[in-house]
Amino acid sequence: MSNNRRIAYRGCLLALALVLSYLESLIPVFYGIPGIRIGLANIVTVYALYNLGAIDACFISAGRILLSALLFGNVTTMLYSLAGAAFSLTVMLLAKPIPKLSSMGVSILGGLFHNIGQVVAAAFLLKTGGILSYLTVLLPVGAIAGALIGILAGILINRVPLEEDEDEEEDEEG
Repeated sequence: MSNNRRIAYRGCLLALALVLSYLESLIPVFYGIPGIRIGLANIVTVYALYNLGAIDACFISAGRILLSALLFGNVTTMLYSLAGAAFSLTVMLLAKPIPKLSSMGVSILGGLFHNIGQVVAAAFLLKTGGILSYLTVLLPVGAIAGALIGILAGILINRVPLEEDEDEEEDEEG
């Protein structure tokens, strides 16, 4: 894929992730339980991880978090999101090469570690370890959300392959 096409593809995926993040913020999923979201934008992150690679997935995830915070959030939500994304992406990058682990398994691990990262950040910012008990609520939800995101991302990975440039295909044939 040419550099210009890759940049455009990244931009489109970043825009899609931002739109999904905004749309999800409009949908009240779990009343009474603060901080729980499905993480629809992570469909784009998992897709990018499998079809573009680690650097692009990190760029898209970080870009979405920063833009979301600037447009719709605040510094605190950005810090929690960045911590969750850092934990999640690190684990997904380590898990992806495991042969028997599908995109759903990778996404489940990502969902679990996203929640762990956010709670660790909250414990650090609030200077209390008591908040770690909230993981008993967040981890099952993270696993379920990760499975859902992994299924949807897996469908996209299989059905929306990365297109190669026509020039590159002609070079390979000739």
